[in-house]
Amino acid sequence: MDIELVKSLIRDLESDRIERTVSFREDKLGPAVCAFANDFPNHRKSGYLLLGVNDNGETAGIRIGDEELQKIGSVKSNGNVLPQPSLVVSPVFSIGGGDVVAVEVKPSNYPPVRFNGRCHIRVGPRKVVASSEEERLLTERRASFAKTYDLVPALGATLRDISLEHFKINYLPNAIDKDVLEENGRTIEEQLASLRFFDAQHQCPTNAGILLFGLNPEFYLPGAYIQYVKFDGDQMTADVLFEKKFSGALATELGLLDGFIKSNILKSKPRRVDALQEQTITNYPYWALRELAMNAIIHRNYESNAPIYVYEFTDRIEIINPGGLFGEVTPQNFPNASDYRNVVLAEALKILGYVNRFNYGVKRAKIELEKNGNGEPDFDLSLTTKFKVTIPINQEW
Repeated sequence: MDIELVKSLIRDLESDRIERTVSFREDKLGPAVCAFANDFPNHRKSGYLLLGVNDNGETAGIRIGDEELQKIGSVKSNGNVLPQPSLVVSPVFSIGGGDVVAVEVKPSNYPPVRFNGRCHIRVGPRKVVASSEEERLLTERRASFAKTYDLVPALGATLRDISLEHFKINYLPNAIDKDVLEENGRTIEEQLASLRFFDAQHQCPTNAGILLFGLNPEFYLPGAYIQYVKFDGDQMTADVLFEKKFSGALATELGLLDGFIKSNILKSKPRRVDALQEQTITNYPYWALRELAMNAIIHRNYESNAPIYVYEFTDRIEIINPGGLFGEVTPQNFPNASDYRNVVLAEALKILGYVNRFNYGVKRAKIELEKNGNGEPDFDLSLTTKFKVTIPINQEW
């Protein structure tokens, strides 16, 4: 950081990535560093702490010596801000009759960051203690930078817990070129590991391996199933007409779910256009309904013990999965931005043919619903721990 950059930061009174102070007390510096490291607005840009500058942008005319610089350094090294923040401290610059030091705080890849056990964030120009919901959002974001949950080893599981036949017969030929397979002399463990279904270090399947090919995925991941319920009305208090649970390996359950949508949910009937002509209408477009169901499977939080719920009412279908918007995706950029809570599952569903293009399905589903006469689906993006989409029935049904 050179003096011209520091001068420009001093002049910028609007940015929420800048804090000015004349205090070198730890209870002032620690929360400020913590808040910038958490990067709650998700700028993915550094925040700057300007020491020796008043709130109005004027330098305070103070002198900054070794004692003050040591106080800055101790914020990183004394263990009160955890995980340890990444700081860059500028030289001491003489500006406007006083000394100024700028501290660049880089956004952490492992939020939430806490100072003395408390999580501080910035909301606009203010620094506040994060609520439990705000902390959960930071925790979700941490997962997007670290190893995704489907890559985590399913400790305690062995190859006996997965169907190697499903892998070798149904998946491997679609994932690996035929010529490569014929030349391949690798063991089954090496084949699984190359596709991230087996953790070689721990010698056990990954969560993705259990989810795709597990003989009993619920044993290791209790919420790994889909619960379908059909109600005889437009409220959950109505009588239940039918319910079905989809559990087991996704390699087979996805096909069963696909067939169930076609044969049990989708309905068609004739609609008279005029005295001599009829037109067939459907209650829901197949492609859109399947896409939104597959979207729930890819993006759900498998750490939750709650299943994916598919509720069919007389006037709509609701799909609810554990896990809100993830990583880089926000209410402002959805559905134009994409990020994947389960990168291996996303890849697997594409290989198996249930996903055509990444970051396209939701947008196409909206188009298909409009064309079919259902209107816009409603995405409830306000839920912090769940994602819910409501799909209205064809308006002419």
